[in-house]
Amino acid sequence: MQKRVWGFFSLVVLLCAAPLLAGTFFGTIESVDADARSVVVAGAKNAGSKTFEIPEKASISVAGKKSDFDALVEGASVTVSTDASNKVTKINVRAAAGATARDKGASAKKSATPKGDGDSENTAGAGKVTPGDWPCYGGLDHDNVSRETGLLKAWPSGGPKLAWQANGSGEGYASVSVADGMIFTMGNIGSNEAVTAFSLETGKVLWQQKTGAASRLQAGNGPRGTPTYDDGQVYALGGNGDLTSLNAKTGKQSWRKNILQDFGGNNIQWGISESVLIDGDRLICTPGGSNGTIVALDKSTGKPQWRSSVPGKPRAGYSSAIVAEVDGVRQYVQFLHTGVVGVKADTGEFLWGNDASANGTANCSSPVFADNMVFSASGYGKGGAMVKLAAKGRKIFATPGYHTNKMESHHGGMVLLNGCVYGSSDPGVVRCLDLATGDVKWEDRSVGKGSITCADGYLYVRSENGPVALVEASPSGYNETGRFEQPDRSNANAWAHPVVSHGKLILRDQDLVLVYDVKE
Repeated sequence: MQKRVWGFFSLVVLLCAAPLLAGTFFGTIESVDADARSVVVAGAKNAGSKTFEIPEKASISVAGKKSDFDALVEGASVTVSTDASNKVTKINVRAAAGATARDKGASAKKSATPKGDGDSENTAGAGKVTPGDWPCYGGLDHDNVSRETGLLKAWPSGGPKLAWQANGSGEGYASVSVADGMIFTMGNIGSNEAVTAFSLETGKVLWQQKTGAASRLQAGNGPRGTPTYDDGQVYALGGNGDLTSLNAKTGKQSWRKNILQDFGGNNIQWGISESVLIDGDRLICTPGGSNGTIVALDKSTGKPQWRSSVPGKPRAGYSSAIVAEVDGVRQYVQFLHTGVVGVKADTGEFLWGNDASANGTANCSSPVFADNMVFSASGYGKGGAMVKLAAKGRKIFATPGYHTNKMESHHGGMVLLNGCVYGSSDPGVVRCLDLATGDVKWEDRSVGKGSITCADGYLYVRSENGPVALVEASPSGYNETGRFEQPDRSNANAWAHPVVSHGKLILRDQDLVLVYDVKE
């Protein structure tokens, strides 16, 4: 067997036979039977409702931290993974439903969140993430797939009904997050960057908070990162590296820092574009500096928990990190300037790296992960690559799978659904690839280059020139069932990713936010 070395990390290729998962299910726990060690999950990805028996050996975690069966309570949002024999191997509680089984029946106690580095107190709102929310860039599970169901399968001529449109977002390319009945985005407002909260129902501006100096950047001014909502707080990272924690109800600042100044980083050519990742009590961001390539901050205070030094100390890319768990080893996967890396979630220890999809100019689209496979892709003629991951003890071994020039994802993102990768490939071809092999299932050029998300089995493809198309998410072929032109288009490229949440399609176009009804 021939050994190969890939890229700047000098990885020796190791082959492994890690078992593939039969399925991954998303939903909310409807009921719990402690005697039978079973739970009923409603609104799961592949069924309206499904009963899961939880073996003693199954891994149970809450926001990435090891737990036990008592953590599985009614109302908790969960991800359930099963093996080839359909047995549960792991279950992760993404958002708890208040008290655990141990303190069920006891009165919930309110606790104050500690003050941070900033100048005001954290008085977090009560909002918890629900399955219909889109709390961060990439959605609830960072895979660009909404858990919404009962949506329109075809659009009438002219597109779905426009519920409302409102100005007030400012200048920039940030997308939106949705939680607690609010839409959050950010942009340049005069001489400052600011986060704006809109009412999801009416479009009314609820609050607007300055977060730093306006970002004046190449290829268009304004921030690119999307605010992240978690447990009543909004975390926003601007184009100049200003990171702020805000109360989601009021916009009041809890803490603030600049990740470039604090961790020895230099701004990149088109400005910091990351949307921060919240995982348990950690906030993950990428200064790409001499004092930390990737860092974990305490989300309540902004104080560092760990700093990960990646070999070569590469600069940040334009991507946002995701979570990947392989045989019990939880890690953060990020696309840096020089390649894709994985670091341990609890310590930041460097685990692996691969540069097969890095173009040396701008790596923008976040990687996607399923069945122990990471797929990443970039533009500028580079293409995509799949890497297989396997754990041995606390170590992770990365085996290159394939490289393909059929997925040159610039900054439009990718959707991973049922073993297929969907994305817009430069110079403007929407493609469907088989994740395991890289084989092209279909391609179509009618929409052109753009961004992509998925809900209820359909792709929402937004061309950077404006049109939005509804396309069936199926490997059998390109089947478009609707298209419309957004009204009141700005002169800027439509780079903000579309979002589907609570029966609404939400588009950001510079200062304008548009909300469409897409529920059946």
